[in-house]
Amino acid sequence: MVYHFDHLSSVGGRIFEEERRRVVRSLIAEGYLRTQAVVDAMLRVPREEFVLPEYRRFSYYDTPLPIGCGQTISAPHMVAIMTEKLEPRPGQRVLEVGTGSGYQAAILAEVVGPRGHVWTIERIPQLAEYALNNLRRTKYLDRVTVVVGDGSEGYPPAAPYDRVIVTAAAPDIPKPLVDQLEDGGRLVIPVGSRWIQVLKVVVKEGGRVRVERDIPCVFVPLVGKYGFKEVENRDRDIW
Repeated sequence: MVYHFDHLSSVGGRIFEEERRRVVRSLIAEGYLRTQAVVDAMLRVPREEFVLPEYRRFSYYDTPLPIGCGQTISAPHMVAIMTEKLEPRPGQRVLEVGTGSGYQAAILAEVVGPRGHVWTIERIPQLAEYALNNLRRTKYLDRVTVVVGDGSEGYPPAAPYDRVIVTAAAPDIPKPLVDQLEDGGRLVIPVGSRWIQVLKVVVKEGGRVRVERDIPCVFVPLVGKYGFKEVENRDRDIW
């Protein structure tokens, strides 16, 4: 497939554009990016606007970066993997659990477009505010709603969702997230212990649920009623 690199965000100026192109080319070459819609999203969204000022120069290193409160922004390759596995489409309703800095929500907002919407839920109020400011500055609040709450319970007021993505590790697949998934929908979630997980893809069809196992991964824990009960300081997303 031939990928097009025509549409780049002007946010943040041109200083990071070549780095953004470079990392996207690398992700394509490594097989992490496979569809033009996700390529376009990762080219348009300025990752440098979703990291702390002291880490801006590392924005396009393929590594997670600290965002405060013991949390991280995932590495670009993990964002690419999870977004491709989710298979978002224009016009869809998406729930993200674990807002972080707002970067993944912005990627999803690009893919679903103005006819779709992303609800993203964050348990840490300071991070929710940080993400809200980032999304406001980069002009995604027309299609992203930031909610503070227990993401393991989902967000019933806006359910059902065509897609659900969880950017934190759960000990099992939370039943409320499956219940809030539209028939024909997909859920992507890391499942396992606090220290090692497997990415799982849940497909809901005709009232039945199929679970596919994917790659090993390591994420910060999903804390909440249907997640882990408490946080340990050593928990970190190492991708």
